[in-house]
Amino acid sequence: MEKHLTHPIFKTIAGCADTLNVEAYVIGGFVRDIFLERPSKDIDVVTVGKGIELAELVYRAIGEDKAHLSVFKNFGTAQVKTGDLEIEFVGARKESYDRHSRKPIVEDGSLEDDQNRRDFTMNALAIGLNRNNFGKLIDPFGGLDDMRQKLIRTPLDPEITYSDDPLRMMRAIRFASQLGFTIESTSLDAITKTRDRIGIISKERIADELNKIILSPVPSVGFKLLSDTGLLPLIFPDMMKLHGVETVNGKTHKDNFYHTLEVLDNVAKNSSDLWLRWAAILHDIAKPATKRFEPEHGWTFHGHEVKGAKMVPKIFEHLRLPLNDRMKYVQKLVLLHLRPIVLAKTEITDSAVRRVLFEAGDDIDDLMLLCEADITTKNPNKVKRYLHNFGIVRQKLEELEEKDRIRNWQPPVSGEEIMTIFELPPCKLVGDLKNALKDAILDGIIPNEREAALTFLQAKAKEIA
Repeated sequence: MEKHLTHPIFKTIAGCADTLNVEAYVIGGFVRDIFLERPSKDIDVVTVGKGIELAELVYRAIGEDKAHLSVFKNFGTAQVKTGDLEIEFVGARKESYDRHSRKPIVEDGSLEDDQNRRDFTMNALAIGLNRNNFGKLIDPFGGLDDMRQKLIRTPLDPEITYSDDPLRMMRAIRFASQLGFTIESTSLDAITKTRDRIGIISKERIADELNKIILSPVPSVGFKLLSDTGLLPLIFPDMMKLHGVETVNGKTHKDNFYHTLEVLDNVAKNSSDLWLRWAAILHDIAKPATKRFEPEHGWTFHGHEVKGAKMVPKIFEHLRLPLNDRMKYVQKLVLLHLRPIVLAKTEITDSAVRRVLFEAGDDIDDLMLLCEADITTKNPNKVKRYLHNFGIVRQKLEELEEKDRIRNWQPPVSGEEIMTIFELPPCKLVGDLKNALKDAILDGIIPNEREAALTFLQAKAKEIA
């Protein structure tokens, strides 16, 4: 293992630890990521006593002009930042838990105690840093074998591990989704048994783990695990309502939960943007509320895009997601997600394309990506036809934007100018003229130019005066 500790910082820590006559080990995610061949700049160092003292000595050894030291005496930890590295120092500890809190009662402990309290075997790996054991791997729970088998397992009884800190259930599912690992069966059963304990975790911490699942390479893996273990209805009930099918008169609608996961995975293949992925998750969120069976048409979900857009702020608030421009972006894509699909199914007119471009603005490319991801039919002919038509829509979007400059459109004649030209106070007529001008440009009746707009307004004012 010594070959993985080539950075000079490790020799510095080792020398300081020997000077203080204290045991020191690299532990946790940095060690795990060595074997996963993932770069890591966060280093956790556990010591058997004197964690803060070791951090202070390392800080001085690096040089106060090359490092920054933060000490958190209440927690018995310290952090040294140097270059692009962040090194956390903490004394080894053992923990016990009160049933009503995930905050442990902490006592000083041995390395063994510290490894026992870790969430998963792959995070309990440690590497010695002292002169007598520099580079030696300490793996009491077979974490290395578990990683080779792509297995997520807890060091101790999983029911106790998850009950003590229920956020570990979300972390297990997140690692499974991020790494393509399998949660060991006993551990998976324990998540199901202890799922109600998630209630003591703050929504902010849950949202943080949920976002990491959403950003994983194949996010449906995580959502299926959340559903199978019973966590999803507890943390995100609106998504769970998408689950299931219903049959009336021999007509069955698709399972919108699995359809949503397909759309999410399709988006994930082409974009790492978290909020675009949230738009994929929420694009059909109102289908359960708008579901109707009409004998002549079968199952319908009329207006689900409008109702879904209205649901977005409440869902973001419930999940403690940001109620800012990111939420408005998701809301816009949910509202508009059917528009390009309708274009792709019908004759593609310039007017319809201009209106989509006008409403989507700079988010038009993301909207098109979401709509293409929404094609989950298993009929290859339909897929081919839709993608062909989407290609035409994209071409028209480029042509019309170049010609008409509709994206983030501003009227060539403002409302204030209309009031001045026609000597009008603020009134309904001003709004009517502005809307008529907008419609005339979007419908291609006049070009998006000032002189044409003025001529149109003069004629329109006489018509509606």
